[in-house]
Amino acid sequence: MARRKIIRITATSLLVLLVLVTAALGGVGWYYSGELLEPGEVPRRYPETALGVDDKNVVLAESKLTLQRGTFGVVWPGGTAKVGDIASTKDGRVERPLLEGTAPPEGTKVRMETNVYEGNPKTSLGLVYSDVAIPGELGDMPAWFVPASNPDTWVITVHGRGASREEALRVVPQLHGAGLPVLLITYRNDPGVPKSPDGLYHLGDTEWHDVEAAIRYAQGQGAKKIVLYGWSMGGAIVGQTLARSGLAVAVTGVVLDSPVTNWTQTLNLQAENRGVPTWLTPVAEVVSGWRANIDFDRFDLVRSPPALKPPTLLVHGSADGTVPAQSSRDLATAANGLGWPLQYVEIPGADHTSGWNVATDTYRTALGDFLTRSVGAKP
Repeated sequence: MARRKIIRITATSLLVLLVLVTAALGGVGWYYSGELLEPGEVPRRYPETALGVDDKNVVLAESKLTLQRGTFGVVWPGGTAKVGDIASTKDGRVERPLLEGTAPPEGTKVRMETNVYEGNPKTSLGLVYSDVAIPGELGDMPAWFVPASNPDTWVITVHGRGASREEALRVVPQLHGAGLPVLLITYRNDPGVPKSPDGLYHLGDTEWHDVEAAIRYAQGQGAKKIVLYGWSMGGAIVGQTLARSGLAVAVTGVVLDSPVTNWTQTLNLQAENRGVPTWLTPVAEVVSGWRANIDFDRFDLVRSPPALKPPTLLVHGSADGTVPAQSSRDLATAANGLGWPLQYVEIPGADHTSGWNVATDTYRTALGDFLTRSVGAKP
């Protein structure tokens, strides 16, 4: 009798423990699925400190970000500037030449950004452009259109999660100079754009419809060939467009910058960044898949490549702390076996989407050669 009571108490305790563990895992999964799926304004943090100006150089307190080589934006509440590569470092001070804008006052808290241009193509680049509305399945989506000399081949740019169409402004002058019209699009859940029915990001699983709408719009304006250019999650969106859109046959070239080509590897890296065990990644995937009806396996471009594989330029920074460079390396290694004409360029020391900033000449050369060779753009 006592033994049965002990067994009953033990079984009850195990059941309670199982319920508590399941609830805890579910709570963790729900939290991280929210981090992944729920749109919202990205908190604007200003972790760096400006130390004034020295001989026309902006002086910044030394940190991992202020020590990045290359050209970057410096942003603070009420001001922006564009700074060049490091001029000198000494005693915790980093000096960078001021290229555009006004230097932040001494003591100002600032943020380093890969976006070096703000505003529209006219105000930031001096290029003629039009505000256009792309009819999508959820409503009109605003876009910028920059015309160029070759109306037959358009580039459609797809920004990353939490970014904006300004992300593409860095490469617009080169694309325009190559004679390629550029359509800088927005997509569902961007500010000023209709939200998805459930109010969630779908990581490319539905957003590809908005890229398809952009292709349809471009074709309606006379475009015969399309180049898709995606950053970060925009790369995942481009991948799903290739895999699932009937209009993907018009895509003759693809450029991917720090793209998500495997969400599981990306979530593992981000878990490590937060000090969360990577064995919780499957829990986050299960909860996210349930909340947004997402099949994470379809995003693995090595195991589930699109049937259509246009010539592709893939660029990734070796020091990317957001989307692992290993995912791009894996795709580059598998490309020949997949029948995918893919060129991989890795930028040493570059963090997420900062390849253009860290090694502008390398980036521009690779992009120019690819466009000339693959889509017949002007050199």
